[in-house]
Amino acid sequence: MLLKNKIAVLTGCNKGIGKEILNLFSKNKAKIYACVRKTNDKFLQDIKILKKNNQNKIIPIEFDLNNEIEVKNAANQIIKSEKKIDIIVNNAGSIHTSIFQMTTSKVIREIFEVNFFSQSIFTQSLLKLMVKNNKGSILFISSSSAIDGNEGRSAYSSSKAAINTLAKILSRELGKFNIRVNTIAPGLTDTDMMRKNTPDNVLNEVISSISLKRVAKPEEIANVALLLSSDLMSYVTGQVIRVDGGM
Repeated sequence: MLLKNKIAVLTGCNKGIGKEILNLFSKNKAKIYACVRKTNDKFLQDIKILKKNNQNKIIPIEFDLNNEIEVKNAANQIIKSEKKIDIIVNNAGSIHTSIFQMTTSKVIREIFEVNFFSQSIFTQSLLKLMVKNNKGSILFISSSSAIDGNEGRSAYSSSKAAINTLAKILSRELGKFNIRVNTIAPGLTDTDMMRKNTPDNVLNEVISSISLKRVAKPEEIANVALLLSSDLMSYVTGQVIRVDGGM
């Protein structure tokens, strides 16, 4: 079990890539703080089943990434409950698609608030326990769009590119504390977010150019997250790792 006796904080756990990371981390025996905007009966039932099947602890945490006070309060709730944190996975995110001329400043600010500012504040707040422990792994889920600059994704791609840069800087600043910081940049992945924001004609065109001729399954991204969060990757830091099927 790769994460036995590890304490992990995961955001955006209720669907898509985040849900698969939660499932996989649970199977690998981590104690997990599962962060979502709002809990619901289905999410709580899923957690109950995971805990029963895998015999690990999962604590749901509610906060809205659009609300800085809630972000800080959630981090403080975790800090008060633990003496250390081993893993932080910043997975939650928001997307917007429109050409730059039609993208309002309000939308740009909202996307950056969720994808960059709140994740920065949340990580910063939790870091004290990781530094105190003198070991840890921080992982951001970015996007291949941050590297490729996809048309119609000016706000989204820019916010994810900012996360890529932040992660590289943190890897340099935190290396002396034995804390690794990496980013996963998924390509097209079969999630609700992708289906709602990628027209069929665009999807088909991109798939035809992917070496593996298909989109990723969320669990395939989660597998990489597991490895990067584990001690198997103890000498990997400061990397933006594309998981895109050869896009």
